[in-house]
Amino acid sequence: MNDLILLAALLNGPKHGYALKKWTNTITGKGEMHNNLVYPLLKRFVNEGLVSQRRTAGQRGQTREVYALTSKGKQALLDRLGEFTAKDAASAEAFSLRTGMFGVLDNEKRGEIVEARDRWLAHRADRLATIAKNMPSDAWAKETVEHLRTQAEAERKWLERLRKLEKKSEGSSS
Repeated sequence: MNDLILLAALLNGPKHGYALKKWTNTITGKGEMHNNLVYPLLKRFVNEGLVSQRRTAGQRGQTREVYALTSKGKQALLDRLGEFTAKDAASAEAFSLRTGMFGVLDNEKRGEIVEARDRWLAHRADRLATIAKNMPSDAWAKETVEHLRTQAEAERKWLERLRKLEKKSEGSSS
């Protein structure tokens, strides 16, 4: 997931390492990625030809490495975003990353991703309803299960809004 986030950070133009770390914090809300994660990934991307690297002068006289997405890197990002496994469908983080990047994916891929997540959520809501029925009378446990089921149903309603947005965008692009 971190590799997707870093590649996506370069989609809107070149950035130096520190700016990439700040951007990941903004996008994920989890804090900055650690140097021991960011720089080895960037080195790998450069070696694979996904990202170019150049030196530039910083604001205080230091030298900075600036990274930019190559056309090969953009295609790799699009391919990876379009891959959406059953494991990804079960991950709110994997799904959110992709919906946040829906603007670069085609209609078919967006639809496949939404449908996969919806199937997973429907299954989760059903499982939680069954658990709630068969659960002992512990009020705290029942409340927790009901909360989780309600979350799944609320997200399914959001998916319906995404479908409507997709239909609107299809109509306006015709």
